[in-house]
Amino acid sequence: MGRDRLRILVGKVGLDGHDRGAKIIARALRDAGHEVIYTGLHQTPEQIAATAIQEDVDAVGLSILSGAHNTLFPKVVKLLKEQGAEDIAVFGGGIIPKEDIPFLTENGIKKIFLPGTTTDEVLEFLDKEIATLKKKVIEW
Repeated sequence: MGRDRLRILVGKVGLDGHDRGAKIIARALRDAGHEVIYTGLHQTPEQIAATAIQEDVDAVGLSILSGAHNTLFPKVVKLLKEQGAEDIAVFGGGIIPKEDIPFLTENGIKKIFLPGTTTDEVLEFLDKEIATLKKKVIEW
C-alpha cells in the first residue's frame, strides 16, 4: 500500500529537555517519505500552533516527559481551533499515565503513544487516521 506524503510537525512542548524519542519518530516519518518539521526543545503551545499553521502541516506530533500533558496538549488543540486550523490532527507520546489518555482524547488528541510503541505503529496510525482525514478534506 502506498503512503500519502504528509507534512508533519514534531515538537517538544514544555520544559523537559530529553528529545531522543521525538527525534526517533521524526526520522522514522522522514524515512517513510513524509515531510517533517522538527521544532526542537522547549516549545510553548503558542509556538507549536503558530508553526503548524505557518508550515501548513497535516498533523502535529507532540512529545512530553514532564507530566504537563493534560495542560499543554489540549492547549495546542485549542489554539489550532481558535485560529481555524482544527483540520490539523494532533497526536502525542511520552511518559503519560494510561488513565490520562481518555481526558486527552476527549480534548482533541487523536492518539497517544506510550513508551514501547514501535515506529511502525505510529506510521500505521498515520496511514489509517491522518491520511483518511486528509482525503476527506480534499474530497469535501
